Amino acid sequence: MLLLFNKIIFLSLFIAQAVAQFHTPTRFSLKSTDVDSFFQDGLSSNIVAEVRLLGDSLTWLGTGQGLAFHDGHKVYSHKTTSDSLGDKTFTNLVPVGGIPSISVDGQKIAVSFSGDNGSIQVGYGITIADVSGYNDSTAINWTYLQQPTDESEEDTIVQFFGEGSFKMLPVTVREANVTYDSQLHNDTLYTASWAGGLRRYHITEGFWENVPMPMDSQDSLSSCEGFVDDGFGRLIKPGYYLNPRDPTDGGNHNHKAFSVLLVPSLDPSISDTIWVGTANGINRGEIIRTREPGAGPGGTDLITRCIEWVHYRFPEDGLSGNFVVGLAKQDWNNRTTIWAATMNADSQGETRGLSYSRDGGVTWKSTLIGERIYNVFAKDSLVLASSKSGLWKSFDGINWALFDPAIDRTFLSQSQILTDIVYTSVLDQRDTTDLLWIGTSDGLAFSTDLDGNHWTIFQTEYDPDQFYAYPNPFSPQNHNQLGSEGYVRFHTGVVANRVAKLEIFNFAMEKVYDKVFNLDNYDGALKWDGRDLNGNHVGNGVYFIKMNYAKSANRSPQDYWNKLIVVK
Repeated sequence: MLLLFNKIIFLSLFIAQAVAQFHTPTRFSLKSTDVDSFFQDGLSSNIVAEVRLLGDSLTWLGTGQGLAFHDGHKVYSHKTTSDSLGDKTFTNLVPVGGIPSISVDGQKIAVSFSGDNGSIQVGYGITIADVSGYNDSTAINWTYLQQPTDESEEDTIVQFFGEGSFKMLPVTVREANVTYDSQLHNDTLYTASWAGGLRRYHITEGFWENVPMPMDSQDSLSSCEGFVDDGFGRLIKPGYYLNPRDPTDGGNHNHKAFSVLLVPSLDPSISDTIWVGTANGINRGEIIRTREPGAGPGGTDLITRCIEWVHYRFPEDGLSGNFVVGLAKQDWNNRTTIWAATMNADSQGETRGLSYSRDGGVTWKSTLIGERIYNVFAKDSLVLASSKSGLWKSFDGINWALFDPAIDRTFLSQSQILTDIVYTSVLDQRDTTDLLWIGTSDGLAFSTDLDGNHWTIFQTEYDPDQFYAYPNPFSPQNHNQLGSEGYVRFHTGVVANRVAKLEIFNFAMEKVYDKVFNLDNYDGALKWDGRDLNGNHVGNGVYFIKMNYAKSANRSPQDYWNKLIVVK
């Protein structure tokens, strides 16, 4: 059954990504490392929304056009297949599509995929692998799981969970059923799949569970007790209905799951804690575990029975907004802080910002009010907030500093991140030199210092040796928005003479702009903001670009031409 959603909430999630798609070349050339390899050199998309660390050196990347990784030296894109994959099949290729979520646990990795049907996002399923035996000469053996849906098409069904059953509206389609976040832990995978809600997959046994959460009006929910006999020998939770439709259609925003964070207990006798962000706040669940006779270690099997939920929301509990798109845990100075990227849903007074609790969810405060936060990372005293305006850094959660946009100042490099948007960040401390990774709408970058002074940037390329302009057509109001300006980038390859002379002519071959780039004292991309010599934006039309430079030390500078279409 296709679900209906609040259009304002739904569109706000993806407008940035939809616009960012234009930052990426529509075609690119990747040089294969091996004709038989399952990987290709370079990024397939400049949109990098996920960065996850695994093992000693692998850094996994979720891009707008597939899965990629950095092996400690280079970036590779995983080859894809457009063929339909059967549920629980083994594959060395991954599905075509963007990557909303990557989760790692030890040497295990889970990756979700998505696309669209022209008007709405569609879940393309999940791949799971153990990469402990991976090396650069072997393929990764993935287990593919189709996007979880419900088989029954009845208006209500009864689904077993915990100590009893509950009524549920089945979600039978992949449309609007996209796994935006996931959490691997041991043999279990939790997924937050918007219309698909919160689900739990048991990897070894190979089955899914729908996990009920409180309805919008509920402050708490127990799946451990409170069940009554429905007259057919089934224990049912009275008055409960899992329904991810909009409230105006009888549903619950709190059943639209978007982010999930599992905090495992080090003591097997103590319950794990799960945090879930939805379109109606944050849910804190205590996962109740019992041990029963079995064939496990010590003659027992660990059985996950049920969850005790508490529901926090705006305005009662202090969140800035009810739409919770990211979660992170920080342990520092004998104190645990839960961070949440919160934005306005549909209640008056909600605002964007970063909400946090230092007492297990009892009370919440907010900071970075007004900022559109995409993701949060926390390690020791450091907190990183990835946002529409850039990357924020704090060591106390109160005072924040904004990083400057990344520029690669490596000799002979003219790379620059031409966007304020940072989708994700992570601090990599696996080697002697700490690396700060960021994923943006204009590429991937890492810095060797926490001040962002020494960046290395990875971006897609058409051809490393050719002169071209992109995006093409170019819109100064929509493309490569950095600060208050939009830019078109000029790709040259190596400029051996360290001087590049730019001239831009209109269709009548009248010069509208020129600039000399002295690359010995100029950092950043060779770019143009679409303005003429008087500082005014040029009109719509066709423009001719001439760049004069030398490609090698033994050659004289020469003119290279390209045509650019400007559309405001």
